[in-house]
Amino acid sequence: MRITGGIYRGRTIKCPPGIIRPAMERMRESMFSILGNISDIDFLDVFSGSGCIALEAASRGAKRIVLVEKDFKKKKTIMENLSMAECSNQLFMQPAERYFKQQVEQFDIIHLDPPFPLKNKEKFILSVWENHQLKEDGILMIHYPSEDKLEENIAGFQRYDLRKYGRSHLAFYRVKD
Repeated sequence: MRITGGIYRGRTIKCPPGIIRPAMERMRESMFSILGNISDIDFLDVFSGSGCIALEAASRGAKRIVLVEKDFKKKKTIMENLSMAECSNQLFMQPAERYFKQQVEQFDIIHLDPPFPLKNKEKFILSVWENHQLKEDGILMIHYPSEDKLEENIAGFQRYDLRKYGRSHLAFYRVKD
């Protein structure tokens, strides 16, 4: 797996042991094209797996990346991958639910990539809303299987874009006007 753009373009990212579903290169390129310039933003990557999405953000200019992953078997590989990031970075090894309850900081962009078999993915979007973790003009993205149906409006968020990549969907949300 390789970084698809920015200053680390072409660098290899290692895959950790265990179950992982890395985001397709085409999807990552498209995601960051939709986001546009992300220089100097704070980026949160939840269910980070290998850390490739956060590293793509760092490669494209994010000033800070924060990763959340609960599988301790992935920690060593994530830390090795993060060693290429020159921006501020932090890894939380804990379940997403606990992270959202314990942390109070806000982010410009939040990326959620819960395991496809996991049901009720809306609860993570609700957690972001309830804990005010997205900045007012921020973007929340969620990657999910096409079999799941997410509402256009969830809590105070409204979907403004939806992309399809095979059996994957990537939805983009903002705070409702």
